[in-house]
Amino acid sequence: MDYKDWDILTVLNEERNFTKASQRLFISQPALTYRIQHMEEFFKSTLFVRNRNGVQLTPQGELVVQYAEEMKKRLQTVRDTIESMGTEVKGTIKIGVSSTFGQYILPEMLHQYLGRFPQVNVQIITGFSCDIMQLLVSRDIHLAIVKGTHHWHEEKIPLSDESICVVSKEPLDIDQLPSLPRINYQMDPHLKEMIDDWWKQKFHEPSLITMFVDNLETCKEMVKIGRGYTILPSICLQNEQGLFVQPLHKEDGTSLHRKTWIYCHHSSMNFAIVRSFFHFLTEYQTPALLQE
Repeated sequence: MDYKDWDILTVLNEERNFTKASQRLFISQPALTYRIQHMEEFFKSTLFVRNRNGVQLTPQGELVVQYAEEMKKRLQTVRDTIESMGTEVKGTIKIGVSSTFGQYILPEMLHQYLGRFPQVNVQIITGFSCDIMQLLVSRDIHLAIVKGTHHWHEEKIPLSDESICVVSKEPLDIDQLPSLPRINYQMDPHLKEMIDDWWKQKFHEPSLITMFVDNLETCKEMVKIGRGYTILPSICLQNEQGLFVQPLHKEDGTSLHRKTWIYCHHSSMNFAIVRSFFHFLTEYQTPALLQE
């Protein structure tokens, strides 16, 4: 089996139809059928079964398709690695980014970087910071841009600092928060722990959560129509109008804030593309609102 066979197996598995698969592969149906028959002879097993809806994988076929998908990924990884080992900045870089940073800061950042290095392709994965760090540990990404300080002994630099704020439609007294309706949202575990610790240090009663939404943008819209207050990182409040924002402070008077960090493996810095992006980030000026 070779790369063409891997491609045939994965495309036919996706389309589950010989006609559509042959069109995607730019080969004739007889040629496609011949290649499948040749592979079935090689494995001495039926891989696909035709039915009224197209074709269906047999258990043996599922195993072979899984192998083909893995081999395609491994080959692409080798290609990317070899391409990145040159001195010229080109190829593919895989970046894991915390969701809020990916939404509010990364687009303009990448616009500037790709304007400087147009031969670079970027693959981006967004999610909670703890999940992104797991991808870095398993080497599924080259770089991680995440919130909070994580246990890491390889390459790392702080990128920005942001305040944690109470956000409301009208001015409010922070000391009265326990008696006011709060809108909560699905947040990064690190941010939730930070806010919960601040609350426990300041108040003896729980917050009055009257609404829970699954994302931050919906939460802001609910605040705008006066359904309650919420607590957000300032990164989410750029260019926002019609909201009253108060940074939170600890009992000692210092601000409640969190840093954004860049992490990567020492070995990844051998790649010109990773070095270029890492150094670009150290020079990048994040928006002023992120700073305390």
